[in-house]
Amino acid sequence: MIGSLLPYFKALIVSLALTFASAHGASLPVPVRQALAAAGIPQSSAHVVVQDLASGRTSLSVNASASVNPASVMKLVTTFAALELLGPAYRWKTEVYLDGDDLVLRGFGDPKLDYESFWMLLRSLRGRGLRDIRGDVVLDRSWFGPVANGRVDDDVFRPYNVDPDALLVNFKSLRFVFVPENGGVRVFAEPSPPGLELLNALKLSEGGCPEGRAFRELIQASFQSTPPRAAFTGLYPVVCGVRDLNVALHHPEDYVAGMVRLLWSEMGGSWTGRVRNGVASPTAQLVYTHESASLSEVVRDINKFSNNVMARQLFLTLAAEMGGAPANPEHARQSVRQWLQLRKISAPELVIDNGSGLSRVERASAATIAALLQAAWRSRVMPEFAASLPVVAMDGTMRKRLLGERVAGHAHIKTGLLHDARSIAGYVLDRHGRRHAVVMIVNHPRAGQSQEALDALLTWVYEGAAVWGRATGRGRPTSGPPGAAPANP
Repeated sequence: MIGSLLPYFKALIVSLALTFASAHGASLPVPVRQALAAAGIPQSSAHVVVQDLASGRTSLSVNASASVNPASVMKLVTTFAALELLGPAYRWKTEVYLDGDDLVLRGFGDPKLDYESFWMLLRSLRGRGLRDIRGDVVLDRSWFGPVANGRVDDDVFRPYNVDPDALLVNFKSLRFVFVPENGGVRVFAEPSPPGLELLNALKLSEGGCPEGRAFRELIQASFQSTPPRAAFTGLYPVVCGVRDLNVALHHPEDYVAGMVRLLWSEMGGSWTGRVRNGVASPTAQLVYTHESASLSEVVRDINKFSNNVMARQLFLTLAAEMGGAPANPEHARQSVRQWLQLRKISAPELVIDNGSGLSRVERASAATIAALLQAAWRSRVMPEFAASLPVVAMDGTMRKRLLGERVAGHAHIKTGLLHDARSIAGYVLDRHGRRHAVVMIVNHPRAGQSQEALDALLTWVYEGAAVWGRATGRGRPTSGPPGAAPANP
């Protein structure tokens, strides 16, 4: 009798040992440990969960319950909640009223009222016979309440620092385009509103083309809002080719005024009034309602390109739709917490600030993000949610990562980056045909140097080590080609 039970007891002991090791003594895979060491980052600063989606089994859990800054991975919380609470087909609207001689634009938080959309809005008014705006253009921004300054740094002209606005037109931004030609550099702004002063003293040079802040420093970019002015007086490397730089230069009212004057005159209309904030009177006549792209399209832009402004707009939309206008961040936080409770996702450590991850105070654990990914995979909105994540080596913020590697095209991964936090979260389809939820968050002053470690984890999962080799980094060989089922599963 006892002999017949020995195999059962052995299997039970092995199972308990593996469970204990995963929960309490698991170590990072060798390639990940080596990459962290090369970057000067201790293993204690890495927070990792890998789970099989079919079985729910956790194959790797390291520092998983610690409350850390997830950076832009926080967008997964906001976008998944919005898809379920509002529905993928949800659309924002912008209403246009005639109120006596005034034209009233009433915003409802459209995150993508960009240049083309605003042009279409005004073009639709011209198509309805409106030519002369005799009074003022009134901006009704009352759908959102006042929002505290959400800048993550002192670079006030960067578009990611633009605050939410119920009537946010084109992210309140200008795109400066640099074109080397005829021995010099041509610079133009799109759009180019009246009153914008543009100073271009750039000189062509040799050398490499830097990215980000280094590029701005090289071309000596400087800006001011009143009056709006942009100056470029440094060097422009020939190898840069055509480049652009997005800048949030204007105050909100000034930006809308400039856009209306520019576009309305191009359409043959006339207007000599001013822009001011206000609301439509009870007798105002609704003449047009502009509809946005669908929520599924907006969520794709948010996650593929990690758009912070759109994420914050969506976060406040949750507040307005769930708690009523005027929206405020606390209503959004309450809505997300209630949704998590209904979803039975326990997240006691979760701290939500603005829902974008562009925050020094937001917190989450790798375990909570993994639970969210598991829930999303079983959700009715799974197709829209999964498709919104960047595809490794193909698009979005993962477009240039892991190029030429076997994992390329086999993972949908959201990224996050702040000066002391770097993260990934999403889904990996391994070479054995198994799909996994993968989360890794690094919080450390050198977190910016952890990309190789994050990529090493994705490769490790893809190669099947999460199924066969656990934290050793050793994968089980298969008898078929990549993507085939493993031998003797």
